[in-house]
Amino acid sequence: MLRRLSLAAAVAAATGVAWAAQPTPLPTKTDLISVYKEAVDNNADLAAAQADYLARKEVVPQARAGLLPQLGAGARVGDTRIAFDERPATVKRNSQVVQATLSQPLFRADRWFQWQAAKETSDQARLEFSATQQDLILRSAETYFTVLRAQDNLATSKAEEAAFKRQLDQANERFDVGLSDKTDVLEAQASYDTARANRLIAEQRVDDAFQALVTLTNRDYSAIEGMRHTLPVVPPAPNDAKAWVDTAVQQNLRLLASNYAVNAAEETLRQRKAGHLPTLDAVAQYQKGDNDALGFANSAANPLVHYGKYVDERSIGLELNIPIYSGGLTSSQVRESYQRLNQSEQSREGQRRQVVQDTRNLHRAVNTDVEQVQARRQAIISNQSSLEATEIGYQVGTRNIVDVLNAQRQLYAAVRDYNNSRYDYILDTLRLKQAAGTLSPADLEALSAYLKQDYDPDKDFLPPDLAKAAAEQLQSRPRQQY
Repeated sequence: MLRRLSLAAAVAAATGVAWAAQPTPLPTKTDLISVYKEAVDNNADLAAAQADYLARKEVVPQARAGLLPQLGAGARVGDTRIAFDERPATVKRNSQVVQATLSQPLFRADRWFQWQAAKETSDQARLEFSATQQDLILRSAETYFTVLRAQDNLATSKAEEAAFKRQLDQANERFDVGLSDKTDVLEAQASYDTARANRLIAEQRVDDAFQALVTLTNRDYSAIEGMRHTLPVVPPAPNDAKAWVDTAVQQNLRLLASNYAVNAAEETLRQRKAGHLPTLDAVAQYQKGDNDALGFANSAANPLVHYGKYVDERSIGLELNIPIYSGGLTSSQVRESYQRLNQSEQSREGQRRQVVQDTRNLHRAVNTDVEQVQARRQAIISNQSSLEATEIGYQVGTRNIVDVLNAQRQLYAAVRDYNNSRYDYILDTLRLKQAAGTLSPADLEALSAYLKQDYDPDKDFLPPDLAKAAAEQLQSRPRQQY
């Protein structure tokens, strides 16, 4: 009996069930939102970025502290012994002093600009952390759909291996009855061996993809929900590259962070220039201690002035400091700040150009993906028809087995390309939104609406209508005998 090969037959053989059979109930699977939430709670990179942000925020109160009152207190205890050479006498003095000093900056331009720079740096850190959070949204989706892509490719590889196995069996049957030579068997065997090797690689990639989920979330997953083929594949809205670029220039988080970096550099330059300006502080001081320690020693030469053992001293005043020359330090710091400002401006411009480029490229990529999905879907139908025609030609002797094997490879390549184009569309759409600064968890929620809990890659890697049509063709096709 001569068995024709088809996509439906290969899938049935690969899964070990008939198309008409009911799907086996699968365990509860993890969805995209759950993976993202686990990543938010457990991802090490996000935790490190949060710690960095919280640490960088502290520059603001640290810089503000230089403008606030400074209060300090202290004490000193001394034991002084004085020996006189001219006469055999020694004077011993014990001193005890407590003191407190309060100072309030009145004019500190450098500290003021340092505070302004710190606020800009804090805002920069906030936006960079927000960008890292946005990166995690995209990374969660990329890791999730990498698993689905790997599973669909594995399912395709299984079906391809099954198809080549059937082709090998048929070649052996034809050889046994003298309808073909040994070359056909060897060609079929080589194709089958290659398909088997490809299936083993595909299995490894599935394991690698699941391991990436573990790295992302610190949690093991046995199964995840798959993407339905009914996901709308539509151009970006609005389908205007300039509109997306304008949005990206205004909202891209890393570009906005670079604006704050420039602002911080400008304030730092002002701070360095202020190093040439005078400073003015109000200072109040209180001291209490024995009279000798505070310099109020009783003198025998003036018995009319006598200090008690303890003396209180209070003072309040202004301290003016005028910098005249510091060895060229301040001038050097100003020159350095000019270059740092230039550096930050050039970095911002480079970031802006990259954002514009990425946005335009991703906008084109999404539109290309839309056309690719439609074209790849049609390619499956065309290659299936081509395979059937080639098989018929092989049966009547107008085509050889190499033609059949090549047609099979093209069919399964079309299936892989179709599924890859679907996932490319999903991820490129998310990347476009990230470039525009609009990506949020809501985008993952929208995708989750099209996830299928009972998704079985071995059956669902094909669109349902194509799978059904292939199954109907298989059932209606008469078996030929030779």
